[in-house]
Amino acid sequence: MLENYFPILLFIIVGLAVGVGPMVLGWLLARNRPDSEKLSPYECGFEAFEDARMKFDVRYYLIAILFILFDLEIAFLFPWAVALKEIGMFGFVAMLVFLAVLVVGFIYEWVKGALEWE
Repeated sequence: MLENYFPILLFIIVGLAVGVGPMVLGWLLARNRPDSEKLSPYECGFEAFEDARMKFDVRYYLIAILFILFDLEIAFLFPWAVALKEIGMFGFVAMLVFLAVLVVGFIYEWVKGALEWE
């Protein structure tokens, strides 16, 4: 009876090894040697270990929101490409209109200078 549960136990052990193993390995390798690149202001554009009430540039958040917006818009292309045969010409024209609106929005942002970083 217990031999029927061995594959489940093996699955749990392998899942824990794959999930927890890399985290433990990364912690062991990096605990004594902090990397200067990891401590640099890469993501947010300012030093992470300063006063929390300091003023910061809002352009980073504008670029991040635009990236998320266009990333999500592009994600709609994958299901459309998979179902293109089923939706026919109407789906093709609808996606062309969708992409035209996306391109017009991108050109508008480009002209307005929203993508420029000084």
